[in-house]
Amino acid sequence: MLSKIKKGDQVIVTTGRSKGVIGEVLRVRPKSGTAFVQGVNMVKRHTRPTQASEGGIIEKEAEINLSNLALIDPKDGKATRVGTKVLKDGKKVRYAKRSGEVLDA
Repeated sequence: MLSKIKKGDQVIVTTGRSKGVIGEVLRVRPKSGTAFVQGVNMVKRHTRPTQASEGGIIEKEAEINLSNLALIDPKDGKATRVGTKVLKDGKKVRYAKRSGEVLDA
């Protein structure tokens, strides 16, 4: 499954308990079709103390399915779908279908 959402993109959560939350994509896992988004789908992990870090309850992001995310249109800040097109110079880029604006510079 090829992902149209990439690391560093601004996305909005469309469904689930974090619906409506906007965040930046930290990591994408294309094979499993999931992504880690900053401040979204937070879970608590109880960790043991190690030499590198102290133990306790750590809150961190968990994976969220790519089907539950929509890219933010850079023009108006609303959710948009993503398409691909080939420019005149032969470069393949992603673009926001809502406004037609190119996402990859």
